Amino acid sequence: MVQKPLHGLKVLDLTRVLAGPYATMILADMGANVIKVEMPGRGDDSRAFGPFLPDGTSAYFASLNRGKKSITLNLKKEKAREIFLELVKTSDVLVENFRPGTMEKLGLGYEKLKEVNPRLIYAASSGFGQTGPYREKPAYDMIVQGMGGIMSITGEPGRPPVRVGVSIGDITAGLFTVIGILTALYQREETGVGQMVDVSMLDCQIAILENAIARYAVNREVPGPLGTRHPSITPFQAYPTQDGYVIVACGNDTLWEKFCRAIKKEELLADERFATNPLRTKNVEILEEILKPVFQEKTTAEWLVILENAGVPAGPINTVDKLFDHPQVLARDMLKEVITPAGDRLVAANNPIKLSYADTNLNPVVPALGEHTREVLESLGFGDKYDDLVAEGVI
Repeated sequence: MVQKPLHGLKVLDLTRVLAGPYATMILADMGANVIKVEMPGRGDDSRAFGPFLPDGTSAYFASLNRGKKSITLNLKKEKAREIFLELVKTSDVLVENFRPGTMEKLGLGYEKLKEVNPRLIYAASSGFGQTGPYREKPAYDMIVQGMGGIMSITGEPGRPPVRVGVSIGDITAGLFTVIGILTALYQREETGVGQMVDVSMLDCQIAILENAIARYAVNREVPGPLGTRHPSITPFQAYPTQDGYVIVACGNDTLWEKFCRAIKKEELLADERFATNPLRTKNVEILEEILKPVFQEKTTAEWLVILENAGVPAGPINTVDKLFDHPQVLARDMLKEVITPAGDRLVAANNPIKLSYADTNLNPVVPALGEHTREVLESLGFGDKYDDLVAEGVI
């Protein structure tokens, strides 16, 4: 069997909750040996987040930490830091998402660790990054969604601000952290030395604003929420049907022509107000009033058949339950079971990256708190001190 692409890569994971664990989850899915370092007796905060499986395992924790090993180390203890430094010596990557300065207070900041292991890639994911006036401020997902502008363009016009339905502040930070790690690993192949990867949740929100920044930079008009509508392509939105919604995406004039013929509104093709995409976008409210009653004549399923047969990109708005038996989701193997320490099973999202030559499926095993502590200690030569370390509150 072909080994996973990151087979042999050793990752020290000091992260908790979402942004950091999401990054190390991806690395674990790709085959990295991820050693999750947790506080004795408590572990990752997300172990206490519901919903819970019958054996008491947090589904939140299980979905993000499958395929990792768990050890416990109280890094406030000198002996724990000694053990940790031994782990650093043989690790390729360290990932943490503490507030900047926390690792330095423990004597384990990047400047210290690169002396122990010059090849170490040290990745820090935080709310505002390692520099700037906000560096020490705490941040949660919705705070950076608000500060980063994405909430100001999400929702319906004239309505209160709306949070994006997933923790996109955390998740984008996790994704960019992985990109930074892989980039640094690639450069290490040339230079032979590691470096620090500094990822800010706020920076990541700015990075994904795409055309909102472009629109303001050009027009100096402050973008606002548009509902499902695209700001510069029309028609490109969801329309109410008899029993739900259908999304239509006419990305060019050829598709606009196909669309008009499919819905039997050919007269729109001769209407100068809609002759080009810029004109359609300028007159979007007029066009929407024309199209709304048309779409309410049929069900979503009926419209999907009509539009797809005409070659017009279209789709439904699925609720989450629909994904569990969706033929495309199943064909791509995007839902997999993970297994808790007690044997309970949970469906989780699989790794979406498919490689032609390597297995990238998730590792389904969820670690119990400290399950691998003895194993890791023995590999470092501390196995005979295990009981003493437990008694001293080190592990």
